[in-house]
Amino acid sequence: MYGWKKRIRRVRPYVPGEQPKQRKLIKLNTNENPYPPAPAVERILRGFDAEELNRYPDPSSTLLLDAIAGRYGLGREQVFVGVGSDDVLAMSFMTFFHSQSPVFFPDITYSFYDVWAETFDIPYRKIPLDKDFEIHPEDYAGENGGIIIPNPNAPTGIDAGREKLEQIIRANPDSVVIIDEAYVDFGAVSLLPLIEQYDNLLVVQTFSKSRALAGSRIGFAMGNPELIRALWNVRNSFNSYTMDRITQKLGAAAMEDEDYFQTQLARVIASREWTKKQLRRLGFSFFDSRTNFIFARHERLSAEEIFHALKETGILVRHFALPRIDNYLRISIGTDQQMREMVDFLDRYLADH
Repeated sequence: MYGWKKRIRRVRPYVPGEQPKQRKLIKLNTNENPYPPAPAVERILRGFDAEELNRYPDPSSTLLLDAIAGRYGLGREQVFVGVGSDDVLAMSFMTFFHSQSPVFFPDITYSFYDVWAETFDIPYRKIPLDKDFEIHPEDYAGENGGIIIPNPNAPTGIDAGREKLEQIIRANPDSVVIIDEAYVDFGAVSLLPLIEQYDNLLVVQTFSKSRALAGSRIGFAMGNPELIRALWNVRNSFNSYTMDRITQKLGAAAMEDEDYFQTQLARVIASREWTKKQLRRLGFSFFDSRTNFIFARHERLSAEEIFHALKETGILVRHFALPRIDNYLRISIGTDQQMREMVDFLDRYLADH
């Protein structure tokens, strides 16, 4: 009677950050932007004609493609869009990592990478970061079926820099190298200009962080037209209508308001730098972050203890019970008020412990 259970694919799923129903919590655990998206996004929502929903959306997402291509000075044929960068990356795993050689990625990184590899039966190898959580290009020079590196890295927040990453791309001309730039807008240098030089480079970004549209799910990849065409072919073998009409319009509106985008980025970066100073004063240490979060450990108290103390007072941060990083907390950057409340609590708690 239960023979069908033997035929189910068994996978170890990705575990997302906690998404509580309570609104009064200070939520610093999932790297969301604390500010609303561009005003044009709200205007699109208020003016959207619901009658449009009885028709399928544009399968090519032309409006959104053109907005992204225009913003970055690319041709439409150099851009692919998906339902969040997770969707784009999953499609990329299926499209480009199709050999018997292992895919390389860091051992401390976005924890969806090994989940996708196992789900799609892709061999992989985790390349250890050094004691300072840095990558070394020579570690990525062996036989491989592809490479994916987030930059800046998650959860460490470290920017590897263009020189190291270009060395990896140049040393692997027969492999697609994906640079996952989910956090690049917060102070790192994008490798996007290199797609004209290296036809094996794919740069992936998202609207979820810097453009404050985590709730709408928009991600995009940029690369040479042949890579992009291969992605569309795989996507269309699953579902040609993945992105709905509203989301396409919201994304285009968000992409076109550059002044608002830069203003909100500056606010987050300023809050991050203020928080760094306060955390150092309180006895935390961390590597420099070029993201909208700080990955920190305390000189005396364990990360787990501080995590639970913060949670009990209504402040959520992220703790990963994983080798090498189990004594670190990943603290997302919220509003100035939220960061002050967190620091004030830590001031009192650490004084008593």
